[in-house]
Amino acid sequence: MQAAYPNGVLGWLREQGFTPISIKESSVSAKQTRRQPRRKRIKSADMAALCWQLNTMTEGGIPITTALQAISEDIENLHLQEVLQQILEKVQKGQTLSESISEFPKVFNQLACAMILAGETGGNLPEALRRLGEYYDNRDKLAKKVKGAMAYPIFVFSFIIIIVIFIMAFVVPRFREIFDQIGGELPAFTLAFMNVYEIGRSYAIHIIGSLAVITIFTILISKTKKGHYFFSRVALTLPLMGKILSQAFVATFCKTMATLLAAGVSVLEVFDILSTMSNNDVIKSAVMQAREQIIGGSNLSLSMAEAGFFPNMVVKMMQVGEESGSLPKVLDRTAIYYERKVDSTITAVMALLEPMMIVVVGGIVLIVVLALYLPIFSMSPSGG
Repeated sequence: MQAAYPNGVLGWLREQGFTPISIKESSVSAKQTRRQPRRKRIKSADMAALCWQLNTMTEGGIPITTALQAISEDIENLHLQEVLQQILEKVQKGQTLSESISEFPKVFNQLACAMILAGETGGNLPEALRRLGEYYDNRDKLAKKVKGAMAYPIFVFSFIIIIVIFIMAFVVPRFREIFDQIGGELPAFTLAFMNVYEIGRSYAIHIIGSLAVITIFTILISKTKKGHYFFSRVALTLPLMGKILSQAFVATFCKTMATLLAAGVSVLEVFDILSTMSNNDVIKSAVMQAREQIIGGSNLSLSMAEAGFFPNMVVKMMQVGEESGSLPKVLDRTAIYYERKVDSTITAVMALLEPMMIVVVGGIVLIVVLALYLPIFSMSPSGG
């Protein structure tokens, strides 16, 4: 019999008065095997949309299997569609939603699994899905802000390099020919500039090779435990950018912790999940150190103070939340405060970087113009 799932065959057999003993699935046809949708990366926006749709449907009393079926048929991301169809099959075979999604850790992280498990255990899955949707929305917005702040200086720096290469490859050689034709003694500034140009041209391959070796060596060092920790510390001490990274993590930390605690996830599990939220070893170490302090009997605020990474305000707000019994609410407000701090820091960084980049580009152009045009005005022909 042809059916989408084994349960469909079981139901039909029982309706016909039969007692099913076993069901075997036939092999997938060659045509079906060839059809493999193009895999596309699943973004936070996709996960947020999925959570909001599931929240709306389950809140309206629609069974989770019907909701998953409807969403998987309508979703645009083919990779997520494939994952949802597999989850649907597992749920229809009797697994819980939390058990099913835990088999896809690359799509549903520990936080999502813990939230949905807490929602199922507490009998309030729609609320857990709502909080998860909010989490993905906020994470997406914050990630875009931080990436935007990082992308601007990288773009401008790359633009400056392109300008320098263009000048050295096409502009300076032309002027060099002109200087050779005119003859005479070059001004000291132009002579120094041309000497630098000659060194760069003569040793271009050596310079590029050295930079490539340094880059490869840096990458290999960063793969080691000590090297990764060193570069993690350097990233947090970078002027302006380090501040943005640390503030962004604090905002994510507070928001995630508030979401998990409100959903009923245990404190130790919360810290386990939070330790996976960053690739920075310094931050991971601070979170795990705080967790060890909690295991040893310390309260949350004191544990975080001992970790040495978290700002005093976060520690104080944590203490207020513990004493008042409203920790999730206090953490939510703290997260909003730090999200605003990230916004203001990014605005300040942009306001500072723009004139700096203009000055750098202008300085390069000024040096080139002075070096190339000084001889034209000051050099006397050798023939007099």
